[in-house]
Amino acid sequence: MTSSFFLSRVSPQHANLVPFRADLVELWGIKKGDLVIGRPAGPGCPLYHALRVLSANPVTGVLECHTVGPMVARKEDSHDVQAYHVHPFEGVASIIKNPPILGTRQYFLPSNCMMDLAHTALVNMIFHKPFGTHVRLEDIRIL
Repeated sequence: MTSSFFLSRVSPQHANLVPFRADLVELWGIKKGDLVIGRPAGPGCPLYHALRVLSANPVTGVLECHTVGPMVARKEDSHDVQAYHVHPFEGVASIIKNPPILGTRQYFLPSNCMMDLAHTALVNMIFHKPFGTHVRLEDIRIL
Protein backbone atom coordinates (compact mmCIF):
# COMPACT_ATOMS: atom_id res chain seq x y z
CA MET A 1 0.00 0.00 0.00
CA THR A 2 1.26 3.47 -0.81
CA SER A 3 1.51 6.46 1.49
CA SER A 4 -1.61 8.43 2.31
CA PHE A 5 -2.10 12.12 2.79
CA PHE A 6 -4.98 14.54 2.77
CA LEU A 7 -5.33 17.67 0.68
CA SER A 8 -6.51 20.54 2.81
CA ARG A 9 -7.93 23.79 1.54
CA VAL A 10 -5.79 25.89 3.84
CA SER A 11 -4.73 27.81 0.73
CA PRO A 12 -6.94 27.94 -2.35
CA GLN A 13 -6.68 24.63 -4.12
CA HIS A 14 -6.45 25.00 -7.85
CA ALA A 15 -6.38 22.93 -10.97
CA ASN A 16 -5.72 23.39 -14.63
CA LEU A 17 -8.57 21.94 -16.61
CA VAL A 18 -9.60 21.62 -20.24
CA PRO A 19 -13.27 21.31 -21.18
CA PHE A 20 -14.02 18.34 -23.46
CA ARG A 21 -14.88 21.09 -25.96
CA ALA A 22 -11.90 23.39 -25.50
CA ASP A 23 -13.27 25.78 -28.15
CA LEU A 24 -15.94 26.90 -25.66
CA VAL A 25 -13.35 28.98 -23.80
CA GLU A 26 -12.93 31.22 -26.85
CA LEU A 27 -16.52 30.90 -28.10
CA TRP A 28 -18.07 31.93 -24.77
CA GLY A 29 -15.32 34.42 -23.88
CA ILE A 30 -14.51 32.70 -20.57
CA LYS A 31 -12.15 34.94 -18.60
CA LYS A 32 -10.62 35.55 -15.19
CA GLY A 33 -13.29 35.87 -12.49
CA ASP A 34 -15.94 33.86 -14.36
CA LEU A 35 -17.65 30.88 -12.76
CA VAL A 36 -17.42 27.56 -14.60
CA ILE A 37 -19.39 24.45 -13.69
CA GLY A 38 -18.98 20.88 -14.89
CA ARG A 39 -17.75 17.52 -13.80
CA PRO A 40 -14.22 16.16 -13.89
CA ALA A 41 -15.15 13.25 -16.17
CA GLY A 42 -11.53 12.28 -16.83
CA PRO A 43 -11.03 11.02 -13.24
CA GLY A 44 -14.55 9.57 -13.32
CA CYS A 45 -16.34 11.89 -10.90
CA PRO A 46 -20.14 11.96 -11.35
CA LEU A 47 -20.61 15.23 -9.42
CA TYR A 48 -20.66 18.76 -10.80
CA HIS A 49 -18.03 21.16 -9.46
CA ALA A 50 -18.12 24.97 -9.33
CA LEU A 51 -14.81 26.62 -10.21
CA ARG A 52 -13.63 30.24 -10.19
CA VAL A 53 -11.45 31.04 -13.22
CA LEU A 54 -8.01 32.45 -12.33
CA SER A 55 -6.84 32.57 -15.96
CA ALA A 56 -8.12 31.38 -19.34
CA ASN A 57 -6.21 30.61 -22.53
CA PRO A 58 -8.50 30.92 -25.57
CA VAL A 59 -5.97 29.19 -27.85
CA THR A 60 -5.46 25.98 -25.83
CA GLY A 61 -8.71 26.06 -23.85
CA VAL A 62 -6.80 25.58 -20.57
CA LEU A 63 -8.54 27.13 -17.57
CA GLU A 64 -6.67 27.67 -14.31
CA CYS A 65 -9.31 27.55 -11.57
CA HIS A 66 -9.88 27.10 -7.88
CA THR A 67 -12.80 25.22 -6.42
CA VAL A 68 -15.66 27.11 -4.80
CA GLY A 69 -18.68 25.65 -3.06
CA PRO A 70 -21.79 24.52 -4.93
CA MET A 71 -23.85 27.34 -3.39
CA VAL A 72 -21.85 29.88 -5.42
CA ALA A 73 -23.23 28.36 -8.63
CA ARG A 74 -26.76 28.96 -7.35
CA LYS A 75 -26.13 32.64 -6.71
CA GLU A 76 -24.49 33.79 -9.96
CA ASP A 77 -24.39 33.04 -13.65
CA SER A 78 -21.97 30.37 -14.78
CA HIS A 79 -20.59 28.71 -17.90
CA ASP A 80 -21.68 25.05 -17.95
CA VAL A 81 -18.91 23.18 -19.77
CA GLN A 82 -20.53 19.89 -18.64
CA ALA A 83 -17.35 17.77 -18.60
CA TYR A 84 -13.64 18.47 -18.42
CA HIS A 85 -10.19 16.91 -18.09
CA VAL A 86 -8.13 17.78 -15.01
CA HIS A 87 -4.44 18.49 -15.55
CA PRO A 88 -2.28 19.52 -12.55
CA PHE A 89 -4.16 19.79 -9.24
CA GLU A 90 -2.54 21.67 -6.36
CA GLY A 91 -3.20 22.04 -2.68
CA VAL A 92 -1.75 21.87 0.81
CA ALA A 93 -1.27 18.33 2.09
CA SER A 94 -2.15 17.44 5.67
CA ILE A 95 -0.18 14.30 6.42
CA ILE A 96 -2.16 11.30 7.74
CA LYS A 97 0.29 8.39 7.46
CA ASN A 98 3.35 9.24 5.39
CA PRO A 99 4.41 12.40 3.57
CA PRO A 100 3.91 12.71 -0.19
CA ILE A 101 6.82 11.22 -2.17
CA LEU A 102 7.87 12.77 -5.47
CA GLY A 103 7.31 10.57 -8.51
CA THR A 104 5.00 8.06 -6.84
CA ARG A 105 1.29 7.33 -7.16
CA GLN A 106 -0.33 7.94 -3.80
CA TYR A 107 -3.76 7.90 -2.22
CA PHE A 108 -5.37 11.13 -1.09
CA LEU A 109 -8.76 12.59 -0.22
CA PRO A 110 -9.52 16.12 -1.41
CA SER A 111 -11.01 18.20 1.36
CA ASN A 112 -14.73 18.79 0.92
CA CYS A 113 -15.05 15.84 -1.49
CA MET A 114 -18.79 15.25 -1.40
CA MET A 115 -18.39 11.56 -2.26
CA ASP A 116 -15.75 10.97 0.44
CA LEU A 117 -13.92 8.51 -1.84
CA ALA A 118 -10.21 7.84 -2.04
CA HIS A 119 -8.39 9.25 -5.06
CA THR A 120 -4.94 8.41 -6.41
CA ALA A 121 -2.54 10.65 -8.29
CA LEU A 122 1.07 10.98 -9.34
CA VAL A 123 2.94 13.41 -7.07
CA ASN A 124 5.05 15.65 -9.31
CA MET A 125 5.86 18.62 -7.05
CA ILE A 126 6.44 19.07 -3.32
CA PHE A 127 7.37 22.35 -1.63
CA HIS A 128 7.65 22.76 2.12
CA LYS A 129 6.41 26.28 2.80
CA PRO A 130 5.60 28.21 5.98
CA PHE A 131 1.88 27.44 5.54
CA GLY A 132 2.41 23.68 4.94
CA THR A 133 3.37 21.10 2.36
CA HIS A 134 2.37 22.36 -1.09
CA VAL A 135 1.88 19.52 -3.59
CA ARG A 136 0.98 19.21 -7.28
CA LEU A 137 -0.77 16.03 -8.45
CA GLU A 138 -1.41 14.68 -11.94
CA ASP A 139 -3.27 11.74 -13.48
CA ILE A 140 -5.99 11.80 -10.82
CA ARG A 141 -8.21 8.74 -10.53
CA ILE A 142 -11.12 7.97 -8.23
CA LEU A 143 -11.16 4.50 -6.69
